[in-house]
Amino acid sequence: MTDSPDRDGVAVVIGASGGIGAAILDRLRDRGRFHAAIGFSRPELDLTDEASIARAARVVADAGVPSMIVVATGVLHRPGMEPEKTIRALDAGAMAAAFAVNAIGPALVLRHFLPVMPRERRVVFAVLSAKVGSIGDNRLGGWYSYRASKAALNQILRTAAVELRRTHPRAICVAFHPGTVSTGLSRKFAKTGLQVQEPAEAAAALLDTIDHLEPSHSGSFLDRFGSPLPW
Repeated sequence: MTDSPDRDGVAVVIGASGGIGAAILDRLRDRGRFHAAIGFSRPELDLTDEASIARAARVVADAGVPSMIVVATGVLHRPGMEPEKTIRALDAGAMAAAFAVNAIGPALVLRHFLPVMPRERRVVFAVLSAKVGSIGDNRLGGWYSYRASKAALNQILRTAAVELRRTHPRAICVAFHPGTVSTGLSRKFAKTGLQVQEPAEAAAALLDTIDHLEPSHSGSFLDRFGSPLPW
């Protein structure tokens, strides 16, 4: 049987101004299960500003012991940055920006939040990855920077889970593909025929799955319902 989520713990959502992040934070607060549910977003916490990540970790430490940390961030496109259809479209600056937000930023979150995570209590560190970051499932090509940065994120989570088994045996470190959600990140790329969800629907599925995770799931890449995805 899984541990029940710690009612005295703190839940943290990073990327709380985004579509999925805001929905996750709202649902956590509606549930009233945690001592506090804290959301961070830019400019308070900027994944490209390590000092802001360190400050956020101190805020959480002052609030209590975290039981859940969700990194609900990602960049696919923005002005001057679009998913590449061909390798000829690669731009070094755009690729570096994708890695900074999608891979390096979440790694730095784990670095700075690890000292405040409990060693002997259940704690979940979950990041939103993407199925297109799967190397084994890549049959369409394209989207070089986004695919590669999410694949890097998956490797970071997998590697961190190995370390946490030694230092935090009840920690659960997982990467999730939330599905196609109607948000600014994916809306203009959602193809006809895909099952597009509203953020609240994706948030509910993710949190229901997180509630049932056990330490044996740490190091997994899962869909929102908890089914494993290929690396």
